[in-house]
Formats: sequence, C-alpha cells, structure tokens
Amino acid sequence: MPTTAAADEIRCLADIVRVHAACRGPAPAIECGGRSLTFGALYERAQAVAGALAASGVGPQDRVAVLERNSTEVLEVVFGAALLNAVAVNVNWRLAPPEILQILRDAQTAVLLVGQEMVDGVEAIEAGLGATRIIGFADHARWEGYEAWLATGDAGDPGAVAGPDDVGFQLYTSGTTGLPKGVMLTTSNLLACFDGAGSHWGFEAGRSVNLALMPMFHIAGLGWAAAGLYFGCRTVVLRDVVPTEIWQALSGQGITHAFMVPAVLQMLLQTPEVGHADLRALRKLVYGASPISAAVLERAMATFGCDFIQVYGLTETTGAITQLEAEDHDPVGRPGLLRSCGKPYPWVEMRIVDAAGADAGPGQVGELWTRSPQNMLGYWNNPDATAAVLSAEGWFRTGDAGYFDDDGFIYLHDRVKDMIVTGGENVYPAEVENALMRHPAVADIAVFGVPDGHWGEVVKAVVVLAAGVEPVAAEDLIAFCRQQLAGFKCPKSVDFAAVLPRNPSGKLLKRELRAPYWEGAERQVG
Repeated sequence: MPTTAAADEIRCLADIVRVHAACRGPAPAIECGGRSLTFGALYERAQAVAGALAASGVGPQDRVAVLERNSTEVLEVVFGAALLNAVAVNVNWRLAPPEILQILRDAQTAVLLVGQEMVDGVEAIEAGLGATRIIGFADHARWEGYEAWLATGDAGDPGAVAGPDDVGFQLYTSGTTGLPKGVMLTTSNLLACFDGAGSHWGFEAGRSVNLALMPMFHIAGLGWAAAGLYFGCRTVVLRDVVPTEIWQALSGQGITHAFMVPAVLQMLLQTPEVGHADLRALRKLVYGASPISAAVLERAMATFGCDFIQVYGLTETTGAITQLEAEDHDPVGRPGLLRSCGKPYPWVEMRIVDAAGADAGPGQVGELWTRSPQNMLGYWNNPDATAAVLSAEGWFRTGDAGYFDDDGFIYLHDRVKDMIVTGGENVYPAEVENALMRHPAVADIAVFGVPDGHWGEVVKAVVVLAAGVEPVAAEDLIAFCRQQLAGFKCPKSVDFAAVLPRNPSGKLLKRELRAPYWEGAERQVG
C-alpha cells in the first residue's frame, strides 16, 4: 500500500498531487529529458494549469486534449485538469490529421495543447476545430505559448473533488465501425486500478523508481505512470521508445519497476547493450498489451534477471485485470504456463461464455466477460456501442476468446472480433478497409492480421481490383492508405485476388483468407 497517508487520503485523481505535495513535497516526482519536478513543484505547475484552464472557460467535466509525446508537461496538464475536475483526453499523436480531427470533434474539446512535432498535423485541421483554443508547447505564430498561457489564470488550487462516477481520463480506442470511441474512465475506475493492481506490482514510496516509456495516449502508458505517482514513486519518463535511452535509464536511474510491451522487449534484446547494462536495481518488469513468444520471454527473463509479471486488460477495463505472477514464470518446471495471462485479481470477476450464452467449462473456448470496479463508465456520446459491450448486470464483453484451465489460469486463444494487435496498438480491419475502398481502383477488400516475428502481427490486405481500371501497385495502395490513417494501421503487404470468398448470404469468409498464414501457430493471435 502507499506509504504516508496516501491510501486513506487520495479520493480522486487530483489528490495524487495534493496529498504527496503535502506529505513529501521535496521528494522527486518526475524526471524527463533532464528536467526534474518534485511533488511540490508538480502540484504548483498543476495549479497553474488549472488556473489557465479556468481562465479559458474550462469547467468540471469539460474535455481538455493533449497532443504531445511523453513529457513532464503532459502530466502537468493531466493533473491540472484533475484539479478542476476536468477530463484529460490524451490523443494518439501517431494518427493521421483526419483521425485526430474526428477525435477532437467527438470529444468536444475546449482546449487543445500541442507539441512541436504535431504542429504541422494540427495546422492541417485547424479550420475544422471551431472554438477549440489551441495552446502550443513551443513557439507558434498564431497560438499562445504554454508558459505565457500558464500566467493567465489565478494561482492556487480550485479545490474541486471529483465524485466516484466523474470521468478522469477519456482515452480513444478503435472500434469495429472504423471510428474511434472515447472510453470514459472514472475516479472509481482509476483508483481501483492504481490501488489494487499497483499493490500487486510492489510500488513503495521513497524506494521504488518507476520507468514510464510507453506512450501516454494509452492506458498502458498513462495508467502506469499515474499508478507509480499514486504510490509516491519517483517516475522517470522517456519521451519515446528509443532502445539506447531505455538502456541508459535502466542502468543510470536506479529503475526498480518498468512496464513494456513485447515488441519493446524484443527490440531491446536485439541491441548491443544486451548483457552490458547495470540492472541490479530492477525488481519488477511488467509486460502485456499483446502476446509474447516463449523464446522472447525466456531470453528476456535471462537478460533482465528480475521478476517478470504478465498482465492482461483493455482500455475499457482501466488496464490490467489479470496477472501471471513472477513465481509462475517457470520455463523449466511449467513451460506451458508462460502462455497464460494468469488469473483475475481478487476484486475482478471473469467468465468464459460460449456461443449460447452459458458459462464454459475448463478447457472450453468462449468469450471473456469481466466485471469489476475497473469497468469503464461507457463510451462517450455513444450509448449504442456501450450497450453492445456492457450488460445490465455490469459484465463487459471483451471480444477476446479464451479458456480457463483446471487450475483457474486463463489462456487467450483467439479474438471474437477481427481486431489486429500490432506492437501493442489496436487496429480494426473495418477502418483500414474503409480507407482503401476510397481508392478508385479497389472493388473489394479484406484486411486481417498475419504473424510477424517483431510486432506480433501486422496488417495485410487482399484486394480485388475494379474492372477496366489501370493496374495499381501494392506500394501505391499503401501510400494512399497512409494519407488517411496512422502508419501502424496501414497494410505492410497487399495481395491481389480475382474474387474474395463469401458465404451464400454474402458475408466475407475472412477466416479462410487468414488461416494459411497462421497454420502451425500455437494460438491465433500475434
């Protein structure tokens, strides 16, 4: 549990900075790119953000968007918004400008804070942002600068206290319709995750040093960083995933805790620093967000020499809801268990539900349903999508298929949905198919994931060309897609076919296209 009085006193997201500033103000809170903030300084900066937001017309539960790589400023804005009981909307900066515009319009953001590297993209959509006030973290000819903007508001803590069902984070995840959905995570959701899962990760104030390297537009990035700060940990933030910088942080910052997706672990194992970094301080390495091969996991365990913990969860469940404990990582005694994502946390209920809606028995594959205080409030402004995944009894349908073994361990088997997970990023084929169908040469298309040794799986398209058109190269279609979607969503390869397989009712038989690429794989996810 958190040291000092944090466990009893933190009632909402804003209290993370309030309580630790009062209890341990001089203690280091955040370090990023040579800049350090104590908990006292973080609280002061968050108050300045809150004052500037209020002066900009932002009130309780208004949405405040951030489009920036990991930085101290991102966390200043997140906690500054929380002091007002406003909602942080951290936007995926990897997205293409039209995608970013759709999210900002959907969220109805009052203020948008933009990093230097995202300026061109925002300028391209600026005319469509309406009354949204744009603040630049760097100098800009038209937009107000961040530091000058901070001085426009009243100093001090506005004192807002979010209620249990008030939204703290609104993070966007892809949907089967092709449009991102805003996942509303409440005070109750966030504190349940921070206090519960964080306790299982062994964070300790004054002793733990947390490495936050995953992008903070994901729950795996923002949630991990916030969980460490909840416990009063010094948090080392990396601006981006750069292997050399990760090794430097692990060796030189006394890192005790880190979260990484499998693609990052594999990337690190392929660098010259392997075997030369000083990892004596590292105690816990938590990993998840996409499946990992046994070979990569075993080599990583040997390389890092610390406790490995696997977690499974979704944005809609505020991140981790299951855990494979360090003692269950036994490549010699129980190698098969390395494929499991563990067991549900004590406060998490989980069912495996078959096609008839009944609970499946051990070894029987069905859809994973979960119920816990971590289940999202719903999708912002989208009651139909919410009703499709949240039952009246509070069960969230994950869309993932799996099974329990006789000992209660969960194994992911497949996806009920067509979602592709590439390097920890979710991609829905419908979104890619809709983009490519805009090309005049494309008559029909199927998009699905194929296995990849580095990313787990990557996007592939099979295209039927329209009659009478000039032939188009695969590279041209990929380039066309990149004009509309983030690079990670675009196909890495395109095949051409005369016709796509469909059943008598016209439904595309995507599994027939997908199956040959996964032949021999242990599981049908990457």
